[in-house]
Amino acid sequence: MGTPISEKNVYENPASRVMEPGPLSEAKPKGDWRDYVSVTKLGIVVSNLMSLFAGVWLAADGPLPVPTVLMAMLGSALVIMSGTCLNNYIDRDLDKLMARTKSRALPEGRVNPQTVMIMGFVFGIAGTITLLLINTLTAVLGLVGLVFYVVVYTMWTKRTTTLNTLVGGISGAMPPMMGYAAISGTIDMTAWVLFGILFIWQCPHFLALAMRRADDYRAAGFQMLPAVRGFAVTKRHILRYTAALVLVSIMLYALGKVGMVYLIGMSILGIGYVIINMTGFFAKDDIKFARKSFVYSLVYLMLFTILVLIDRV
Repeated sequence: MGTPISEKNVYENPASRVMEPGPLSEAKPKGDWRDYVSVTKLGIVVSNLMSLFAGVWLAADGPLPVPTVLMAMLGSALVIMSGTCLNNYIDRDLDKLMARTKSRALPEGRVNPQTVMIMGFVFGIAGTITLLLINTLTAVLGLVGLVFYVVVYTMWTKRTTTLNTLVGGISGAMPPMMGYAAISGTIDMTAWVLFGILFIWQCPHFLALAMRRADDYRAAGFQMLPAVRGFAVTKRHILRYTAALVLVSIMLYALGKVGMVYLIGMSILGIGYVIINMTGFFAKDDIKFARKSFVYSLVYLMLFTILVLIDRV
């Protein structure tokens, strides 16, 4: 008949409970509109739209086609919000076990889980239709990113393997490629370099965050590298990804898409990033190092976008 699900079984494998309705499905939500907005993770939406606009800017030959740009940003925002809503819905039970997430609207029962799930599907459909009005390629890229984030990352690899960061990186690297495709209608080497920059950037960025929250992830059963294999291994991975990021970022200059200001700026930023992540091997406080690396990664992404905007050839 199989092994019965006891309290001990559930405690030892928290991820096994993720799709169970739990008590929240019977709760009487008392949240307001701000709680429903919170499940869309607007901060993530905005940061992804920044990288999307970098793709738009590099693809444009002359003045920007404003209607197309606005539709691309709206459609992409809706697809991203679809992913964040479904991510919140799927992780709601495990989020209760983490200090960082236990006060969110879904774990505390302030919003209805089914409503959040419906929001996710509605946003996804609306965003895909909006992107289809631009071209099929952009819509397909949006769907690929959404499926990887919700199904492959959230529902599968986040609970089963430390490679989940690489899988999640695929979703996060789609926006600049989508922006490029929305304007050009094609995927060429420039689009792939943009994808590579955002894909690699996410690895040291998220691993630094995972170091700071290692105890949380371990308690919830998420298979994040710092929680499973420790900080020493994680710091080696962070440094390797950072070194690769420096090389890939320079490729935009090699392709003739950006000028000398970009090359000098990104070289300085990249060297600074490598130095910061090298200090991790000598740090007495790993959490302090992880916080510094994480903050620098955000500055790196913001300045990358600015340098692309001011130095497009």
